[in-house]
Formats: sequence, C-alpha cells, structure tokens
Amino acid sequence: MTTNTKRWNDDRMRDVMGALLRVGVLTAASLVVIGGILFFIQHPKEIFDYATFKGEPAKFRQVHLIVMEALNFRGRDIIQLGLLVLIATPVARVIFSLIGFLIEKDWIYVAITSIVLIILSVSLLSNYLTF
Repeated sequence: MTTNTKRWNDDRMRDVMGALLRVGVLTAASLVVIGGILFFIQHPKEIFDYATFKGEPAKFRQVHLIVMEALNFRGRDIIQLGLLVLIATPVARVIFSLIGFLIEKDWIYVAITSIVLIILSVSLLSNYLTF
C-alpha cells in the first residue's frame, strides 16, 4: 500500500509541477505581450538605435521599483515584470520540489534540491552579497 501512496504522491507532484511551470510561462508571456503593446501605445514615435548597446536604467534592476511602475501600467516595466516572472518560475519549481521531497522524506533528493536552491539563490542575489 505504501507504493500506491508514494506513486500517487509522485504523480500528484509531477502534475502540480507541470501546472506550475505552464502557469508561470504563460503568465510571463502574457505580461511581456501586454507590456509590449502598452509600450508601443505609450511611445509611438520612439526610434530605437541598435548600433550601440545601452544598459538598462537602475530602476529596471530593482524588483520593488519594477512592480511599483508596472502597477502604474508602464509598458517597459510590465515587460520587465514578465521577465521576472519567467525567472521566478523555475525557482518556484525547485522550492516546490524541495517541499515535496521533504513531505516524502526522500533525504537524498532533499539534499540535492537544497544544493540547487542555494546555487540559484547565490547567483540571483550575487549583486547584494559580499564575500
């Protein structure tokens, strides 16, 4: 009976993770498309120069500022929010996997998933960490 329970948990976990990834990617894509449409409506005559690289302004590198500006329906910020959601989707999958492995008490996978989560966290927060 434990194999049926474990199998159900594995199947259920797989289904929820699949749904999580689908919803995350579709949400990110929708935000980018909506942001792109708003951007072209808000800046109809802006000319883009692709000959020289221009970095993003500082406000596009801070999550709270991106969210605040996206709530003001600024197209460029909604695009950035979509990209943040796209980045957050696999991170959420790793967190969900860690929780699932903890529930199943599969300690080897808990350790492996924890290492992956630490690596992701350090790489995402590397600008804020000083060693």
